[in-house]
Amino acid sequence: MKAIDLVRWAMQMTDAGTARVIEGMRAHALTPSTPGGKGGDGNHALWTLGHLCFVEGAMRQILLGEANPVDHWKPLFGTGTRPLADAKAYPSFDEVHRTYRELRASNLRLLDEVGDAGLDRKPKNVPPVFQDVMVTFGHTLLLLSLHNMVHYGQIADARRVAGLPPLM
Repeated sequence: MKAIDLVRWAMQMTDAGTARVIEGMRAHALTPSTPGGKGGDGNHALWTLGHLCFVEGAMRQILLGEANPVDHWKPLFGTGTRPLADAKAYPSFDEVHRTYRELRASNLRLLDEVGDAGLDRKPKNVPPVFQDVMVTFGHTLLLLSLHNMVHYGQIADARRVAGLPPLM
């Protein structure tokens, strides 16, 4: 197996999983995961999906030094932001979901453009906190998939809180 096949598989699997777990959450977009936790309520589905968008958009910025197309969402969904209980503060659930799908598709096309040999390239603009793990394009794109899985779990918990059936 080539490395690019493994990276593509991870990106496709997390994309498909996110599509499944987010299904049915439009009506429960502000339902938090783990409500009443000692550290406060967990992230709601809308914030989580928006955060995934923001990170998907950051890939071209990190890898190629290009602008993040959803940088204007940084105050809402960037690392370190907290979910708000006011739906009016956010773009619509459908817009955020559509944008996530577009950005993930763009990153899959970028993977194909880079090719297997390009996975060893060094990213151009790695955030300082990720210098030790985003050492190549391949590592960075795999980390994107792992990041997605972390937040996938939060949406799965919000589904449970909303009373939706588990996926498995």
